[in-house]
Amino acid sequence: MSNTMPRETLGDRLALLFMRLAASGWVPARWFLKALPPESERKAATDRLHIEIVSHCWGYAHMQAYQLSSLVRHPPTRADVTMTVYYSPEDSATAALLEYFGAIEVPGVSWNWQAMDKYHLFRRAIGRNHAARATRADWIWFTDCDVVFGAGCLDGLAEAVQGRRDTLVFPRVEHVSAVLEPGDPMLEAGKGAPRVLDIDPAAFTAQARDRATGPLQVAHGDVARACGYCEQLRVYQQPVARWAKAHEDRAFRWLLRTQGVPVEAPGVYRIRHVSKGRYQQDTWTARLRTRIRRIQLRLREGKQD
Repeated sequence: MSNTMPRETLGDRLALLFMRLAASGWVPARWFLKALPPESERKAATDRLHIEIVSHCWGYAHMQAYQLSSLVRHPPTRADVTMTVYYSPEDSATAALLEYFGAIEVPGVSWNWQAMDKYHLFRRAIGRNHAARATRADWIWFTDCDVVFGAGCLDGLAEAVQGRRDTLVFPRVEHVSAVLEPGDPMLEAGKGAPRVLDIDPAAFTAQARDRATGPLQVAHGDVARACGYCEQLRVYQQPVARWAKAHEDRAFRWLLRTQGVPVEAPGVYRIRHVSKGRYQQDTWTARLRTRIRRIQLRLREGKQD
């Protein structure tokens, strides 16, 4: 992979716009992905399942620390878990965090660190596609590094998908924190020297989900291996100069012809925060994004009330 900074062309921008419209249902998904593996040919895995979790981290080591800590504190007992993290060695905080956790032996958990140049990391579908094609797991959970797996989460998921052949499933309930501002003690605790952290479940509120959003997409292993992650959509497999909005998550569900099937997976937590660490914080665009995100989150809170 090249470390040369990519340049977005007018053609790229038009292709991205077209794909967003296409994923809204303007064109049939079969134009890009002819067919999925038939359910009858998918493995209906039972007993002790293998689940792979796929996360990306750039400028979010303080969040990734909570996610990895949750596997140390609440290791699975009825499943084998591969924890895959895509990162760039240029992100020294994340590299140090992964080195620290990689030295911790956790029963039932295998660490899998995947280094890539930052321009490929910035287009999340590239790493997700690599993981989808390479996975050996029965189910693969595409998530974000601010998602935390509480007590019984992964065992509950393993139980929920026993013998199932669904294309895509997702946790029915997610527990979310308040929208944390910079300087919040929960965010600050993850900074500095790597260490094992924990959350207070009482600080999170349960919310029902109606589709497999970007951090809650759990795909059948046979489907992932056969279809990849938006591999058929060239514009989502190109490196970019800065972290890209993950519009490909919607395109992934469109290609799979499903919004996902809800399952019971207890103890899924997400740490919400206003400031996006993956963007350069000292730029006017980052400040504008933060203001817009603050407004969006407040509007969403109002709808939920």
